[in-house]
Amino acid sequence: MSLDPRLTLRLDGRADARLEGVLAAESYGETGAYRVRAPAAPLRRAPDPGAEQLSQLLHGEQAEVLEWVGDFAFVQGRRDGYVGYAPRGALAGETAPPTHRVAALRTYGFAGPSIKTAPVGLYSLNALVAAGADDGKLVDCGASGFIPAQHLAPIGLFETDPAAVAERFLGAPYLWGGCESLGLDCSGLVQQALRACGLACPRDSDQQAALGRPVAKRDDLSRNDLVFWKGHVGLMLDAERLIHANAHHMAVAIEPLDGAVERIKAAGGGPPTALRSLS
Repeated sequence: MSLDPRLTLRLDGRADARLEGVLAAESYGETGAYRVRAPAAPLRRAPDPGAEQLSQLLHGEQAEVLEWVGDFAFVQGRRDGYVGYAPRGALAGETAPPTHRVAALRTYGFAGPSIKTAPVGLYSLNALVAAGADDGKLVDCGASGFIPAQHLAPIGLFETDPAAVAERFLGAPYLWGGCESLGLDCSGLVQQALRACGLACPRDSDQQAALGRPVAKRDDLSRNDLVFWKGHVGLMLDAERLIHANAHHMAVAIEPLDGAVERIKAAGGGPPTALRSLS
C-alpha cells in the first residue's frame, strides 16, 4: 500500500506500530506522546536546523515521537497528522491536557500574576493551554505562564466565520511552512482560520482541495469559498475579493480575485485548478 509520506510515521524502515498490517516495514515501534512547550515548533524535512520547514506545531499541540535523532525528534502531529523533524528542546513530556485555546491573534504569557512580570512566551491563535486559577484578568496556565483571560476560549467554543478569522492575519509576513501569526503560508492561513471555527483541516493546499464540495463556476463564488491553484489556495471574503498569504506580497493580503487570477497566470502559475465551498 502506498501512503502519503507527509502523513505516514515511518523512518528508515521503522514505522509506527499502529501501521502494522497496513504498511510493510522492517520493524514497528510504539510512539511516545509529547506536547510542544515552545511557542511554536518547526517541522523540518531533515534533522537539521537549516533544513526546509514543512510545517509548524503550535504551543500545546500533541506530537507522537517515533525516533530521537540527535537534537531532533521524528514526530507526527496529532491535530493534522503531519510528519517531520521537531527540535528536541521544543517538546515536553506528557502534561496536563489542554482546556483552552488562544483565541486572540497572539498573546503573551507572563511569568507571574502581573503584566509587569517577564514574558515567558508569545503564543499564536489556536495554541493550546491548560488553564488553572483565574482572577478575572490573568489565567494561571502553568508553564505556559499567566495569560490574559480575554485572550482564551474554552476548547469547544469556536468562531463561526473563517473569513473573519483570516482577516485578522492581514499583513502577517509570508513564511514557507508557517502556521503562526508571526509568519505563515497560504495553506497555513486557511488551516488556522478553519481550525479557529472548529473545522478540521489538512495542512497542504492539495489536501485542502478535497474539502467541501465543488463550485461550478467563478460567478457562483461567495464568502468562505476556497480558490485553488497548483500549490496555492486563497479564501474568498465575498464574491469579488480574495485573502491569501502569498509570495508576491510576501504577506497576507486582500486583492480582487480577477486580479489575482491574471497576475498568477502571467507569472506562470496557470489558472485556478479548483473552486470549493465549505457550506
